[in-house]
Amino acid sequence: MDTTGDGGGTRGPGAQLTVRVLGPLEVRRGDRVLTARELGGPKQRQILEILLLQLGTPVSKDRLVELLWGDRPPAAALQNLESYVSVLRRGLQPGAGRSGPLRTANGGYVMDVAAVDLDLHRFERAAERARRCRPAEAYALWCEALERASAPLLENELCCEWAELQREQHAARVLEARVCAAECALELRLHREAVRHARAALVEDLLQERAWTVLVLGLEGSGRPVEGLQAYEQCRRTLDHELGCAPSAALQSSYARMLRATAATGGELGQALTALLVLHGQLDDTDWMPGTRAPLARQEAASVLQAFLGRSLGTAVREVAA
Repeated sequence: MDTTGDGGGTRGPGAQLTVRVLGPLEVRRGDRVLTARELGGPKQRQILEILLLQLGTPVSKDRLVELLWGDRPPAAALQNLESYVSVLRRGLQPGAGRSGPLRTANGGYVMDVAAVDLDLHRFERAAERARRCRPAEAYALWCEALERASAPLLENELCCEWAELQREQHAARVLEARVCAAECALELRLHREAVRHARAALVEDLLQERAWTVLVLGLEGSGRPVEGLQAYEQCRRTLDHELGCAPSAALQSSYARMLRATAATGGELGQALTALLVLHGQLDDTDWMPGTRAPLARQEAASVLQAFLGRSLGTAVREVAA
């Protein structure tokens, strides 16, 4: 834990253990990494992991039994649990007995928050501070949080339901941090960074409309309207297929602006996009750029678009045949 309260990289002065749970479990006492033998077997390791994920909050013995053995605990589950904790204590805090980081509390056990420097806590602290800061400082904190969360939670703990649930909850928090970083970058007009974070968020969840919004607006803001139009169309298809809904008003407005910008460049593609705008009621005579000619009516717009699609299809067929 960062006892300085600033989410920085310095170890808290009272910490006796430095622990990593993002990625494979790693426990350091001083400058030495504790071995698997010192931590004990699988059950001892799982007890430690459960207590670390509830750092500073006591976990009852009954709850630990439930998490370790499910609905079929052995007859001597409590005695086994106490034996496992005793072995774990000897590895974590030799000579300290019950006064080290792993303590007995309220009919259960707790990892002392003041004695453990935990990477997961640093991620959470950075995210909490980012929510309270102005955009420039917030963006730096979101980036710090995401850097800390670059690996999955308890990466090697693959067979436990409680670990999978914790992984899902942590992944949701990381996704939220990515979206917030993207939105913050967009607000700061860091369009390339906004696009990068938005794309990373969409890799995790294609239905995250806030990320789609940042992606499309970021591509628009960085002068890449063709990519923005492609992103919007992918968003529209995804939301329609999965949720049966249309993109937000902000996305639709960005789409219309990029269509206008692309149409204004002229050429065959520009004429086709212009026709598309007319057919969708997104353009009228007041929207035309100087020096360009608007289709006189929706019928003409339809003809322009149909001719463009026909030529494009013919070209594609010839390329395939060749």
